[in-house]
Amino acid sequence: MNTLIIAQLTIRETQRRRILWLTLLLALGFLVVFGLGFHYVYLDASKSFRDEAQRDLFVSVLMTAGLYAINFLIIVIAVLISVTAVSGEIDSHTIEAILTKPIRRWELIMGKWLGYAALLFVYTVLLTGGIMLYVYLRAGFTAQNLAAGMGLMVLQGWVILTLTIAGGTRLSTLANGVMAFMMYGIAFIGGWVEQIGALLRNETAVNIGIVTSLIMPGEILWKKALALFNPGLTGSPFNIGPFAIASQPSNLMLAYAVVYLLVLLALTLVSFSHRDL
Repeated sequence: MNTLIIAQLTIRETQRRRILWLTLLLALGFLVVFGLGFHYVYLDASKSFRDEAQRDLFVSVLMTAGLYAINFLIIVIAVLISVTAVSGEIDSHTIEAILTKPIRRWELIMGKWLGYAALLFVYTVLLTGGIMLYVYLRAGFTAQNLAAGMGLMVLQGWVILTLTIAGGTRLSTLANGVMAFMMYGIAFIGGWVEQIGALLRNETAVNIGIVTSLIMPGEILWKKALALFNPGLTGSPFNIGPFAIASQPSNLMLAYAVVYLLVLLALTLVSFSHRDL
């Protein structure tokens, strides 16, 4: 019960600080800008389409560009909304007043995690669903495996969220933010190395990418989500760069990402339980 109360208070805190409303407002702004850009680009480019396959490939690339931007925004929001969740309240001594009440430390952490996780879920579904709905209405193109793909993008946000909250139990706010973004950066560049290695059949490069995925399994979730949304991009001339899915993550790696999240969350609870306040 205390966990759910903390989750509700966490969401209300984002409302009080106007984080929730500002984030939703900017999300709508993002959808408007994407819609305008897509409309005019598609309007001109559609005149040169020779067949439906070319049109679908072009539309899928435009949609993927929007999803790629959303994926990055999810990472940024996950870090920014939670980077002060623990360390900030420790520095301000607010957490001491909270823990004097009949609330266990693990209930406080889980409550905050659930609150932020719910916000990330809504944010991801709103942006991803908004882009796909507009693309369908404007160009008649439907992405595949919507629920599974969105679920993986949400899971990636939760992994970053958990990592940031975990860092907050031991690091200062600034150090925690740097750590979270750099960990994602390692996974991001490792994903590129793995994709290029797969195209060139360089086993060493592929192994480097796999190791970075084990350290931080965020990028593999995006790659798998992209492969589910746009299976047609596999082997296309656009399979270099952030849209690359030349080497798809296995189901075993997806299971590893789930285990990684659960283990990291458990370590967060243990770390905070033994933290001197």
